Amino acid sequence: MHTQDKGEIEAFLATIETKYLVMSGKGGVGKSTVAVNLAAALAASGKKVALIDTDFHGPNTLKMLGLEGQRMGQEQDRLIPLKYSPNLQVVSVSSLIQSPDSAIIWRGPMKTGVIRQFLTQVAWEPFDVLVIDSPPGTGDEPLTVAQTITDARAVIVTTPQEVAILDVRKSVTFCKQLELPIAGIIENMSGFTCPHCGQNIDLFKTGGGKKAAEEMSVPFLGAIPFDPQVVIAGDDGSGAPFKNTQTPVGKAFEAIVALLTEN
Repeated sequence: MHTQDKGEIEAFLATIETKYLVMSGKGGVGKSTVAVNLAAALAASGKKVALIDTDFHGPNTLKMLGLEGQRMGQEQDRLIPLKYSPNLQVVSVSSLIQSPDSAIIWRGPMKTGVIRQFLTQVAWEPFDVLVIDSPPGTGDEPLTVAQTITDARAVIVTTPQEVAILDVRKSVTFCKQLELPIAGIIENMSGFTCPHCGQNIDLFKTGGGKKAAEEMSVPFLGAIPFDPQVVIAGDDGSGAPFKNTQTPVGKAFEAIVALLTEN
């Protein structure tokens, strides 16, 4: 990165109150679902939020927000982010490629360059909170974010199973080695309430994320129960399902936002 580019990025980041890097140790834990709902919940709480999708090989945020197929415009030499709501704007590589079936075949330096361009070559409206959805693991994308946005706070997503907990430990180690502050761990798909009898069912067990947080001395942000409506909303692009705040999922995200904004 040229010195001028570095200065431009630092000046831009200094205007942002809070930055969250949403990451996971492995795929299939609902990381993007959590990132989208977290951004939408923060926006609903009154924060001005920007969501950047850096999961270049599986960019799903626009589909989950009902924005799939929309293209980002251009204003001089800057891209215009898409608007989900008055308080939430989003950029994703999926709005730049010709087809959703197109494969992104990029090496590390290309990914690094695009992430930095998403920060400074976008005509962002002023915002308070930056949420970055990164791909699973500890590869180029989360490494670039951690090294570029040094005051970002990691939100680590896991499911309760032991195999997922083993990988979340790697994410915690990654953050500690890079001196990236950890906002906390979220346990996703934590139990299920039967809509017919009201009984709680541990589909994927419960409590594993909280136990891992305690053992690794990092905050536990909360547990989000499994809800088929979340899957449906993500698949049909009807938008973030947290909007029904009376559901267990909606209440869980409100509680997580309250914890994050307190600290």
